[in-house]
Amino acid sequence: MNLELDFARSPYTGWTRAHWEAFVERMVGAVEPYRSPSGARIDLPGPASGNGSVSDGIEGFARPFLAAASLVAGRNGKDPGNLMERYARGLDAAMDPASPEAWPRPEELLQTKVEAASLVLGLQMTRPWLWDRLDDRVRENTVNWLSGIMGTWYPPSNWVWFRIIVESFLRENGGPWSATDIEEDLAIHAWMRRRNGWLSDGPGRHYDHYVGWMLHTYPLLWTHLFEVPDSLCSTSLREQWNIDLGRYTDDVLRLTGADGSPLVHGRSLVYRFATAAPLWMAALTGAGNHDPGLLRRAASGIVTHFENRGAFEGNGVLSLGWHGAWPAMRQTYSGPGSPYWASKAALGLLLPQDHAVWTSVEQPLPVEARNVSCVIEAPGWLVSGRKKDGLVTVVNHGSDHSEPGAEIADAPVYARYGYSTATVPPLAGPAAHNPLDNAVVLLDRDGLASHRTGFDTLFTRELEDGVLVGASQGRVRWIESDGDAAANFGTYQSGIMTPGPVVTVASAVRDGVEVRLARVDGPTDAVALRFGGWPVASSEPPLTGTGGEDLHPFAEASSQDLVSAVRNVAGLTEAGILVEKDASPLGEFVAIPWLATGTVTPGQVVVATVTLSRGKVDEPAPRVTAEPLTEGGHRITVAWHQGKPTEFTLPTWPAL
Repeated sequence: MNLELDFARSPYTGWTRAHWEAFVERMVGAVEPYRSPSGARIDLPGPASGNGSVSDGIEGFARPFLAAASLVAGRNGKDPGNLMERYARGLDAAMDPASPEAWPRPEELLQTKVEAASLVLGLQMTRPWLWDRLDDRVRENTVNWLSGIMGTWYPPSNWVWFRIIVESFLRENGGPWSATDIEEDLAIHAWMRRRNGWLSDGPGRHYDHYVGWMLHTYPLLWTHLFEVPDSLCSTSLREQWNIDLGRYTDDVLRLTGADGSPLVHGRSLVYRFATAAPLWMAALTGAGNHDPGLLRRAASGIVTHFENRGAFEGNGVLSLGWHGAWPAMRQTYSGPGSPYWASKAALGLLLPQDHAVWTSVEQPLPVEARNVSCVIEAPGWLVSGRKKDGLVTVVNHGSDHSEPGAEIADAPVYARYGYSTATVPPLAGPAAHNPLDNAVVLLDRDGLASHRTGFDTLFTRELEDGVLVGASQGRVRWIESDGDAAANFGTYQSGIMTPGPVVTVASAVRDGVEVRLARVDGPTDAVALRFGGWPVASSEPPLTGTGGEDLHPFAEASSQDLVSAVRNVAGLTEAGILVEKDASPLGEFVAIPWLATGTVTPGQVVVATVTLSRGKVDEPAPRVTAEPLTEGGHRITVAWHQGKPTEFTLPTWPAL
């Protein structure tokens, strides 16, 4: 069904609730041809995950079911496509131990613990139209199967919510459950809390989209869908979760590009528009008191961003990739059904048609309304967005999917200095595990680049005139791959490690222009210090150029209207551009400009401007001075082309 876009109510996307319902109908309907004979699996085409094809078929059943359940529940049981009947038939076969399509029990197959939670959420949403109408035998079999989670191990991460959700369903349906389990899992959730509404998905600095589509979404779904006694979850705890979600939603809105793209950062990016889930939870709970038209604009913008850029195959199935299919984004746990965690974006349909989130007029995203400039403390991000570009960039001085002091290789989707709504680090090819884009590295005699994971954050601050500053410091290392480097959770950890010196890096950001400074602290055998710029991708070879006077070399790459440039301010004498093929999901070609020193001088502060923009940045480069301090370190002054100078201290090692 083709619906006319409604630009009166939705001036930015044209989408209303009717468009959302039609979208979800298409999404869940497209997988039906791949349902197994008894209906217990949906076996989508594509390579199997590391968990095997049976597990993948269970994902194909459980994840689209979450979208189907949101649709039917939001229509108060209206189900013209007989979706609930199809899932009832499949559930019967899946839970019957005698069925040839019986699911492996949770104690037998780890991944079923994840899918059990999706199954239970869908059953809870549609209880009057599915669960309550099942034969007693099917309900008993289901409770028995779910009971297999009892006494089994769950990792101390977002997985604790899978256990809480399933045990709560068992509690309401006469199955075994443990108040101790839930109390312990809630304690782990509290342990993962960080500043201003952020959580780390496990120990250390594990910040990515799981914060939103899991660690904020599941707690509030739990209290919304289940009868949760105060003895398990107090009123004050629920209020705290609402406050946390409200603060986090502020950041989600600021991190969304004008084209609807979420920040391209972290693992499991194939889940795509699952990033809309916390926005709907904010609308459902009122957390943060955000304008409902703004929440819908952001959620609709995220979904249309992907639908309009080829996320669905010709057969209507959601591909494994980012915009279109890109198999190299597979991680060991990724199978053909995995992308359907994107079904969490359908949670907004639980809100009734007359809710303000559907009736209000769309409001502009922060980057559409004004320039964005802020610090997100927990992950150590300097966030900058320019209204004229619609791009949002992050300079990263605080997170790497590890802990301070770690001596492992950099994960390209976690440990780079920069992430944006328009670029992605190379995920295949040499640059994926030999850092170049948005990296400050030391090069050894063989041209191998150093890694920074395990660094310490020195500071992140917001100063006057919208200037953001941040700095990080740590001992780097070289890692020579042993040939077994494999992408999983975005990390590359396999190889021979050679320790290197301490490198201190700082950034001053104003109006999207980053002044990047680096200093090597201590002796080293490295032959050069290199700054890498933003990676720009295209279906055609990007335009590239290097030049400038001897004292002011630059390197620039452009793809359509997206321009990445690195310009020397002090100490960088060599310029170049790396162009790779088949390394990015955003285009066949990716280009990365870079600048480097001819030699490495310990104690010298090296400076460049690093920019990503739509069209060239014609502003003159700031003047930067680095004054040595008697107690060690440098006093940095950045004199912008207008406004007050920025001053901060770049401390010596060890700074902490």
